[in-house]
Amino acid sequence: MTSVDVEMVKCACPDCVCVIAVGQAITRDGRAFCCDACAEGHADHQGCGHAGCACHG
Repeated sequence: MTSVDVEMVKCACPDCVCVIAVGQAITRDGRAFCCDACAEGHADHQGCGHAGCACHG
């Protein structure tokens, strides 16, 4: 059996296009997010602020 180490994942926010290092992700309910805004479901409708990403929840 082969093991695979995942180092990068897509943010769990459905509208977000960010890819983040697993070790730097913000984890909520077992899912990895790129920032607090995405992790909190964009409660204030603010975007993640990362270049090239227009998510706002």
